Amino acid sequence: MQECHMLKGGMRECNLVLPVSTNLPARRAQSARTVLAFHKAVNQSMLMLAKDPRTKFIGQSVCFDGASIYDSLEGIPMERRLEMPVIEDFQLGYCTGLSLTGKIPVCIFPRMDFMLLAMNQLVNHLDKLPLYDWKPKVILRTRVGSKVPIDAGPQHTQNYTKEFNDMTCRVMVKEVHTAAEVTQVYKDAMRGDGSWLIVENPG
Repeated sequence: MQECHMLKGGMRECNLVLPVSTNLPARRAQSARTVLAFHKAVNQSMLMLAKDPRTKFIGQSVCFDGASIYDSLEGIPMERRLEMPVIEDFQLGYCTGLSLTGKIPVCIFPRMDFMLLAMNQLVNHLDKLPLYDWKPKVILRTRVGSKVPIDAGPQHTQNYTKEFNDMTCRVMVKEVHTAAEVTQVYKDAMRGDGSWLIVENPG
């Protein structure tokens, strides 16, 4: 929101004021256990994907700690990971090209908000290549930022699952909320044909 006040001469000065919550809710014990189970299921799923020698884990915070995504890759050898700078469009384009060589890239975006910068590659390329008899297989992985216990703000906590699903026809888009859903969807993505976009949203 904006906070404005009048200056001499009839000029108006406005400043952007971000709302700061002073009453942050704490996670209930049951909720915390649920989230821990979710994260454990994600890590187990990544280890499952890593059993296939064709998989390579590519993205931000995959080799260097900086986001919770990093911990989810515990146990995966560093030589199977490739750290990317903040260059989302190139990252997905690179993964799409790599998939055409027979690899299975696990393309990781720590926040779903930043995937907006890769929409060209997702909608115009990865989703359309099967129309030309190419068969890319990319497993895209992203996460909806949590607002509890700390709200990271509107640029880090949006959920665009519906919009991404509406804009793609051949990429399977799935949102998961529970540990059981996580386990199942990554198995399905590995066994199934084509590319998958998996949205992790533990709440």
